[in-house]
Amino acid sequence: MAAYISRRLLMLIPVLIGMTLITFSIVHLIPGNPAQTILGESATETAIKNLEESMGLNKPYPIQYSIYVTDLLQGDLGTSLRSKAPISKEIWPYIAATFELTLFAMIFAVVIGVNAGIISAWKQNSWFDFLAMLVALIGVSMPIFWLALMEQWIFAQELGWLPAYGRQNNRDPMEAITHFYVLDAMLHLDFSRIIGILKHLILPSIALGTIPMAIIARMTRSSMLEVMKSDYIRTVRAKGAGQFLVIYKHALKNAMIPVLTVIGLQTGVLLGGAILTETIFSWPGIGRYIYEAINYRDYPVIQSGILVVAFIFVIINLIVDLLYTYIDPRVKY
Repeated sequence: MAAYISRRLLMLIPVLIGMTLITFSIVHLIPGNPAQTILGESATETAIKNLEESMGLNKPYPIQYSIYVTDLLQGDLGTSLRSKAPISKEIWPYIAATFELTLFAMIFAVVIGVNAGIISAWKQNSWFDFLAMLVALIGVSMPIFWLALMEQWIFAQELGWLPAYGRQNNRDPMEAITHFYVLDAMLHLDFSRIIGILKHLILPSIALGTIPMAIIARMTRSSMLEVMKSDYIRTVRAKGAGQFLVIYKHALKNAMIPVLTVIGLQTGVLLGGAILTETIFSWPGIGRYIYEAINYRDYPVIQSGILVVAFIFVIINLIVDLLYTYIDPRVKY
């Protein structure tokens, strides 16, 4: 097991180097003078030279890259051109917001998707199977922005059950400790605030988790149907085991590897691609942070944001690979 983990960690090194090369090259891929493009056509020569010097654009490319990597290893992501604040301090609340939203969206997607797929395979060709797969097909095809707007209209505007935007009640903001608001509310022992924050999470989590839920349901059903035809399942049934025990104890574990792959990929996609949901629900996440940086041509923030999202995606894939060995020990051999 230790050898397998060591190999997987060593394989991360070229991937991380490639990530830094790509993100570092973003500024240099800008047509013309990057400093001129960032500051705009009306910028003076003095302002352009000052920006080139502050960003190191007047140095040779290899030296710029070595400085960039050295700063990254020291935890320095650069300075935002818009706020003049260190990005490493500024970016964390946005990452925490996206993590929290993604966590609840994936809980919704996994709980509903896995169980719907299992029951559909269990009751193959039944009315539940057809209904579940129809809902899954609609879920995959449904645009996130349309679903998000419908949720706001029905549950926030018409019924008034849930808030339509934000992470908390802006009239009574909470002092952030970790910037994971549910955890912060627990640390404050404020149960009414916990309920309020969870209400703010419901609509964006469902909007963001609908497509992954549909994909997970379809993959679970397909994988379960394949496993249920295996010889060892016939043997277990021949021994008199009940259907529930056969499915949840014997079949599900062996059917989970392709499902786990989908869950890992979808989690990475949500962490980096929640910009529509975050914009519609005014959720201050990493997607909106990068989008606003693009509008302001804040290239250090764009570089750092993309690098952080890519790094998280790689780490999630590593965790999924390690979980494979728990589910199926043959993988590490």
